[in-house]
Amino acid sequence: MTDPLDLMNPVDPPDSVRCVLFDFDGPVCALFRNHPAPGVAGRLLDWLPAGVRRRVRAEDGGPVTDPQVILRAVGELDPGSALVSELEARLTEEEVLATESAVPSGRAAELIRALSDAGVVLAVTTNNSPRAVRRYLERTGLADCFGSHIHGRTHDPHDPRRLKPHPDCLARALASTGAAAGESVMIGDAVADFLAAKQLGIRFLGYATRESKSEVLYEVGARVVVEELPGDVRELAALTDQLSRDGRLP
Repeated sequence: MTDPLDLMNPVDPPDSVRCVLFDFDGPVCALFRNHPAPGVAGRLLDWLPAGVRRRVRAEDGGPVTDPQVILRAVGELDPGSALVSELEARLTEEEVLATESAVPSGRAAELIRALSDAGVVLAVTTNNSPRAVRRYLERTGLADCFGSHIHGRTHDPHDPRRLKPHPDCLARALASTGAAAGESVMIGDAVADFLAAKQLGIRFLGYATRESKSEVLYEVGARVVVEELPGDVRELAALTDQLSRDGRLP
């Protein structure tokens, strides 16, 4: 059986797009819009032993408001432990709960259905739990568009090095869909998404509803960043054509 990570050699992208990889929280929905991430982070921190809690810090030294930062930090402090496993399970439950009030991203459902109808293979590549992704897609009637191609945190959550920007979930998506990197596009809203896609030679379409996020994506090397998702296959094809050439959209 082919190791998914054997697919990491970049290839020249063809004009066609056979596969589109979606990050979940952002491009598909606002997962924590009504179940705020800072509250989730606070509950996870309160649950942790005091000694571990004191060692979890945000990169800028400020309050930790991102649950993923906590999971990654604890995984690095105590890799392979029961503590990390239970922490991941608690985060999964919070994410599943958040899906019940998650808000669809503008035109995401429209684009997903249009691509699926056109025969484009779709996959989710995310640092969130695949259980939460599946719950949201089922609730919104989009599950059939993705089938089994949902690739998030693995059943072995003890190694945070496998979370994006590591390309593991993207490589698993390519392996499961049978798509080559050069005929695929990833839609993401974070630097980690861009870096993961870059390592595999996958074209990256940035999605940012705030100018500050758009600027950050351009700074790390993204060529095209949009504030609104394309609504159909033709619009996406025009954007990916831009991605296949030097430069950015005007």
